Amino acid sequence: MKLDDKLEMTIDQRRHFQIKTGIKIVLILVAIVILVIGGGIFYITRGLESGKNLTINSIRPSHMVDGIYNGRYEAGRFSNEVNVTIGDGKITQIDVIHTVLAEKPELTSTLIQKVIETQSVDIDTVSGATVTTKAYLKSIEIALTK
Repeated sequence: MKLDDKLEMTIDQRRHFQIKTGIKIVLILVAIVILVIGGGIFYITRGLESGKNLTINSIRPSHMVDGIYNGRYEAGRFSNEVNVTIGDGKITQIDVIHTVLAEKPELTSTLIQKVIETQSVDIDTVSGATVTTKAYLKSIEIALTK
């Protein structure tokens, strides 16, 4: 065997090693992407079913002493916190202290206005945002039923 043959084998072995290493790196990256996507899907969908079935109980602002009441609902990305202000036995203001993860400000604003106008959490949920709507309504209920 000549020296050139030995060098050629070494070069072939090096190429083989590089290919194997490249394949391992690609497989590791694919596994990481799959884990990230799977984790994201799990986080986004977690709480959807229980949120759809969430029961919102009636509130009675007319029975409340004037003041500011805090309510917090914990449910993953639907967690939120509100301060509800009662004046003269009516809900006069609702401030969102902590929003849901993917908040839609126009939805939140409309929802708060409806609650103040009706003095109730017994309102229709917003189509396409049922769980978010119920999550905010639950925080308001919690604030006024502690």
